[in-house]
Amino acid sequence: MERPFNSVTRPRSTEFLFLLIISFLCTLTWPCIEAVATQELFKGFEATPNPSIPSFQPLLNDSSRKYSFGFLRVNSTQLALAVLHVPSNEPLWLANPTTLARLSDRTKVFFNGSLVISDPRTRVFWSTETQGDKLVLLNNSNLQIQKNLDNSNNDQTVLWQSFDFPTNTLVETQNFTSTMTLVSSNGLYSMRLGNDFIGLYAKFDFNSDQIYWKHKALQARAQIIEGNGPIHLRVDSDGWLGMYQNGTAPVDVESFSSFQRPLDGLLMVRLEPDGNLKAYYWAGSSWVLDYQAIREICDLPRPCGSYGLCTPGSGCSCLDNNTEFSSGECSGSGSYFSDLCADPKTQNDIKVLRRKGVEVPFKELMRYETTSSLEECEDSCEKNCSCFGAAYNNASGFCYILDYPIQTLLGVGDDSKVGYFKTREGARKKKVDAGLGVGIGLLGGVIACLIGAIGFGSYKIWRSRRGVNRMLEEEAGGVISGPYKDLGSASFRSIEMCSGSNR
Repeated sequence: MERPFNSVTRPRSTEFLFLLIISFLCTLTWPCIEAVATQELFKGFEATPNPSIPSFQPLLNDSSRKYSFGFLRVNSTQLALAVLHVPSNEPLWLANPTTLARLSDRTKVFFNGSLVISDPRTRVFWSTETQGDKLVLLNNSNLQIQKNLDNSNNDQTVLWQSFDFPTNTLVETQNFTSTMTLVSSNGLYSMRLGNDFIGLYAKFDFNSDQIYWKHKALQARAQIIEGNGPIHLRVDSDGWLGMYQNGTAPVDVESFSSFQRPLDGLLMVRLEPDGNLKAYYWAGSSWVLDYQAIREICDLPRPCGSYGLCTPGSGCSCLDNNTEFSSGECSGSGSYFSDLCADPKTQNDIKVLRRKGVEVPFKELMRYETTSSLEECEDSCEKNCSCFGAAYNNASGFCYILDYPIQTLLGVGDDSKVGYFKTREGARKKKVDAGLGVGIGLLGGVIACLIGAIGFGSYKIWRSRRGVNRMLEEEAGGVISGPYKDLGSASFRSIEMCSGSNR
């Protein structure tokens, strides 16, 4: 008899098989599932980097899953704690960006009331130094440490938040105050607030802090009142950067291209490695440039590198007019040095480079003196060990003093604007001399080898001839007189060994 079809058992068997397959797949993909973060971290949490994850290891997500906090691999050997914009994999915030931990199983992050990252081998240690109850990531990418209050409403107070410690990026709704600093990823440029302005600053050496861009509040909608507190910035989701003092009315509005246009994606402002301040919005698949503070390349702090010349419409060249500009630098036009005052002996190596038709960029923000002549301007710089160069305007008599290593100058079609720059040619000469010495040494070695080879060949010929003479001597029964040679001595053996090794 044919067995009837069991309509209940067969589907259950299929379901059981399906569950087995899912369990097996989950086992195979366990590392990926384990990397999926939670939305809150409590005391006792601890994690180490997973070497199988190539770029970002999430530890904590926001509720929308647009942002994630975790381990970010940097340069394949280092780790940073970072908040990431998940759709673009773009870091928005880094903890302790100047000192990164190693990618190692000994590096760990934990939460014990403080958020801590520790690398015992390199002694990297960073902590929020708080006594909180939990770590959360908000829907605006703000990472917070919260402490529960003892009340019936289960309220929390914020002890620490990443928005108070920005790195190179501001996002919408984030406040930027006068106590904060935005720093480019290469550490060369920073953004700070003055009493009534936004300033961008360049760190050309350890002593310099040169402002190269300044935007002052227009105060059209509201006035800055002295004594009413410092100003602050906020990136508005309607496409503008607002400057505020108190209240809701901005004292200045720096509008973006998307001004008052509804955007679905994230809006952010970033200080870039070239020193420009730019705004972007996320368009779903890419970041779209929405604003840039400096529009012309030659107005950037160092677009052509050290001893470079940037001419609008022509691009980069070198101040000495001889060195070929390549790889973003004019390294051959003069040796870089950072402190002429530290070693008086370096003054002996200083040479002077002069160039007509140049002026300093952002000159309205530069320090200057008024002198009666170019010679007086040059003399003022020559006698000052902290002066690296000067730019003189014959029309105004302004002598702009460069108290930092020479960067990019601006090329202009006016020969009355003259530049005077110190270069350290002695250091370059030493490099040339060293290279020449190496070349001479190699040439001497080649000549010595040739002489040795000729000598060795002569010795072989002599020995063969002496063998012939001995044979003739033996046949004649006589002895030819001459000095004694120990052919088994170390010196002769070494020659034969060297000769054998070169065959």
